[in-house]
Amino acid sequence: MSTPDPTRQESLIEYPSQFPIKVMGVKADGFVHAITQIAEQFDPTFDATTVELRDSKAGNYLGVTITVTATSREQLDELYRALSSHPSVKVVL
Repeated sequence: MSTPDPTRQESLIEYPSQFPIKVMGVKADGFVHAITQIAEQFDPTFDATTVELRDSKAGNYLGVTITVTATSREQLDELYRALSSHPSVKVVL
């Protein structure tokens, strides 16, 4: 019987699975396109027609929900890093 490796965290996500990610950012031309391009880098099957948009109350920010096919924790971690590093992005959930 093998002992579980304490450094390996159990994932609560079963891979592959559809995984929604919410991105909040400055409402500007090209913002949604930039987010979908990043998603496509990490998920070649990403379907831009599934993107959901929601304006902030004052209309200065835009919430973008993308749904990617998650294949590993590493993929999701890298995707979150790429989205978070975009200059127009304020929050990634």
